[in-house]
Amino acid sequence: MIRIAASKSFTTTILLHSGRMDARDKQVLRSLRLELCAELLVEGLVIQYLYQEGILTESHMQEIRSQVTSHRKTMLLLDILPTRGPKAFETFLDSLQEFPWVRDKLEAKRNEVMLVALDDDEIPGIPRDALKSPPTDQQINKLARRLGPEWECIVLSLGLTQNDIYRCKVNHSYNIQSQIVSAFILWRQRFGNKATVESLCSGLKSGEVDSSVIQQMFQ
Repeated sequence: MIRIAASKSFTTTILLHSGRMDARDKQVLRSLRLELCAELLVEGLVIQYLYQEGILTESHMQEIRSQVTSHRKTMLLLDILPTRGPKAFETFLDSLQEFPWVRDKLEAKRNEVMLVALDDDEIPGIPRDALKSPPTDQQINKLARRLGPEWECIVLSLGLTQNDIYRCKVNHSYNIQSQIVSAFILWRQRFGNKATVESLCSGLKSGEVDSSVIQQMFQ
C-alpha cells in the first residue's frame, strides 16, 4: 500500500536528485509516451506519491494541476520525470500501484531495452549466463576496491536510500571499502532475484564507471 506522508525535508529532496536518470529509463518513457498519456495517471495517488518522495516539487504539482486536460497533465509529468534524478523512474514505478497494468508494461519495455543494450554494448569477459545471477561476495569485494566516491550515486540508482548509505558509513566508519561492500550486499539482500549482475552493470554504466572495472569483477 502507498503511504502518503505529511512532509519531506528539503535536504532529502536535494539528495534524491544528485545524478541523472539512466538513459535507458528515459528511452522507456519516450517510447511509451503516447500509451502513457492515454492513461489517467494524474487522477489517482501517483503525483501525490511522487511529491511525498521528493520527485515532484510544489511548483511541479501546481504546474501539472494547471493543465486543462488529463492528457496534458500526464504529458507534463512525463516531461518532468527525466529531469528528476536517478531514482525518479523506480519511484514512478512504485507510484503505480493503482495502475498495475501500466507498471507491467513499463517493466517489460525496460527489460527489452536492457537486452538490446546488452547486445549492442556487451562487455567482453562476462558470461551471458552470469548476467541473471546475483553478484558473489568475491565479485562485490573486487568491485569495491575499484570504486571511489561515485559508489553513493550508483547504489542510489540501484534503489538504496540515503539513510541506507548513512548506516553503511556509520557501521564502517574507518574503512571506505567496507562501506561500499556493505552497501552492495544490502542491495543484493533487499532486492533478491532482481539484484542481478545485469542490473548491477546497468547501474555502473549509468554512473559512468569504466568497463574495465566491470570486467575485473570476473577475473
